Order: sequence, then C-alpha cells, then structure tokens
Amino acid sequence: MSVTQTIRRKSVRDIRKGSEPIVFLTAYTAPMARFLDPHVDVLLVGDSLGMVLYGLDSTLAVTLDMMIAHGAAVVRGSEHACVIVDMPFGSYQESPAQAFRNAARILAETGCAGVKLEGGAELAETIAFLVGRGIPVCGHIGLLPQSVNAAGGYRTHGRDESEAAGIAADARAVADAGAFAIVIEGTLEPVARAITEEIAVPTIGIGASPACDGQVLVSEDLLGLFADFTPRFVRRYADLGPEISAAAAAYAADVRARRFPGPEHTVGAAPKAKNVAGASPGASRPGRRVS
Repeated sequence: MSVTQTIRRKSVRDIRKGSEPIVFLTAYTAPMARFLDPHVDVLLVGDSLGMVLYGLDSTLAVTLDMMIAHGAAVVRGSEHACVIVDMPFGSYQESPAQAFRNAARILAETGCAGVKLEGGAELAETIAFLVGRGIPVCGHIGLLPQSVNAAGGYRTHGRDESEAAGIAADARAVADAGAFAIVIEGTLEPVARAITEEIAVPTIGIGASPACDGQVLVSEDLLGLFADFTPRFVRRYADLGPEISAAAAAYAADVRARRFPGPEHTVGAAPKAKNVAGASPGASRPGRRVS
C-alpha cells in the first residue's frame, strides 16, 4: 500500500532567529505563489498590491476585501510557505476590538497563518490583544507606507538620535506585545542592526540592514515587472518586463499577418493543399487539447 507524503506548510513557529536567514517575498496571485512557494519561507500578501497590481498612488485605498481576495488566492496557490496577509489602512487603528474582527475575517476567509500591521508602541496594546486571542501578528516599524502622509513622504528613518531611539523603542514594544517577527523598513543600517541584536524575535529587513534575521522584497521589483520606479534597496534578479512586451509584439505581428492561429491551433479547420512531397503542412503536429 502506497503512502502519499504530506507536505507540511511552514507556520509562524518556524519563523525564528537562527543560523539561516529567513526569506520573505510578496505574492498577490495564485500563479505567482506557485512559482515562489518552493524557494521562500514566507509569502507576504502585502498591501503594496494597491500600487503594483491596481496602479494606485499609495497603499491607502486598499480595502479589506481586496486583501482577503488576494490572500485566499495565494494560499490556494501555495503549499509550502507560511502565508501572512497585511491588514490595510483603517482596518485596525480604531481599537483592538476592530482589529480583532478584521484580523479574524482575514484568517477565516483566506486560510493564512497570520497578519501584519504597521506601527510601534502605539499599536502594542492592539498586538497583545490579537496575540492573546490566537491571531499571530507580524509587526512593521521604521518607514510605514500607510502613514507616509504624516511622515512627510518616503524617506530613510532613524537619521537623528531621537528618531533612532523611537524606532528602537517601537521594536521593543512590538516584540514585548507578542509579535512573532518584525519588518524593519527604510531604516538607517546601524539602527536596524542594533535592533536585530537586541530583540528576541526575528527582524525582516527591507531597505534596512543585511544583519537582519531575514529579508523581504516586492517580487515584481526583483523580477523587473514594476517599472514605475526602482528603490535603491532593490536588486533586480531578472528583467521580465521587456520580455513580456516583446512576446506581446510578436503575437500582435503574427495575428495581423494571419500567421496565428494556424491549423494546429484550431479544431475542424479545412486542410491545406498538399505540398510537393505529398504531406499536408503541419500534419505531423498534434492538435491542442480542447477544454
């Protein structure tokens, strides 16, 4: 009797400090999740999808329903990675009770392992409230995209002593509240390094420090699919945008020249006249599956 081996999906308990750095990447769709899943520890369904997929100017207009729809797709498209879903702007800031209702919806309707929310000491009570009721929370400090208007735009944080001390205090408060990990974004390298050395929970850097316990990037940035701008902290591992454009141009040229579709791409097409060797063009090619 054969026994089918069950693949164990990683949980938040697997995201901890250790000898090997933790690999996060964003994913917003099931196909992308399938490509990334074998290679990462965590798939983060970030509210950056508002800018990357929807063409919004910021993350502020992203809704809870959008996050749930994309979170569920990423869970369906993966089987190995731990899936974490961002809580969007306005879904958790009002009160711990509001945060719990919305986080519970995210977990119940997506099947994800936990949620991520932005904020430091001011969100410690909310984080503790969620964790105490069975909802794993990933924190997010430093540059907070949802608070970009109040912060005066996208900039590196922790450049002066007061701001650096505030970020360190935020990290301690979020860790003490029970977060299983903390994303540190857009923060001066020595500040992120010192936080990583001090706190007991793993830090995940993005525009922070190589000393962080792990790193996260927006997948479309590293694949060259989001061309609006490239942050300094991004390394492009591929440049797929031009390849997609070239493929679309070749397809358009074939359609306009009536080279596509050919007989091998259609069902019940009249056969072409035989060539001089007596064989019909394309006769050796099998037809496509009809779904």
